[in-house]
Amino acid sequence: MVLGRHNLRAIPITPETEQLLERSSYIMLSRIQRQGPMSIGQLSEAFGLDASTLNRQTAAAMRAGLLRRIPDPEGGIARKFQLTDEGARRLTVTRDWHVDGLDRVMAEWSPQDVLDFAAFLRRFNTDIERIDKRPWPRPEEEIDGAGGG
Repeated sequence: MVLGRHNLRAIPITPETEQLLERSSYIMLSRIQRQGPMSIGQLSEAFGLDASTLNRQTAAAMRAGLLRRIPDPEGGIARKFQLTDEGARRLTVTRDWHVDGLDRVMAEWSPQDVLDFAAFLRRFNTDIERIDKRPWPRPEEEIDGAGGG
């Protein structure tokens, strides 16, 4: 509950925070960055959301210049969404902002405490994904436990 409240607090508007993505855009763009171009159907399957919700989210992201529609690189009929340079930049800004916040919270933690927390969080997330049957794509080194997460 504390983590949820922390994330829901009002963020003061500064030039830096104006660049931050809102939560649903951050998650959607992260998935597209990790997995590559995705169709509405693939996004629906990945997130368990209906097509109308995803149509609204992708349309807003396109208007903001974060996504573009492209033909399916594999030759399929459905058009797919791909990050623009601006989408990738804003995703990086947002990710860095969150990582900085975590660094501040864990500033006095031992390196082992940080590693233990990361391992439990990875396990928690992958168990939720297993139950939901919606795994999040990860590089092999993260799956094997050798990478960060």
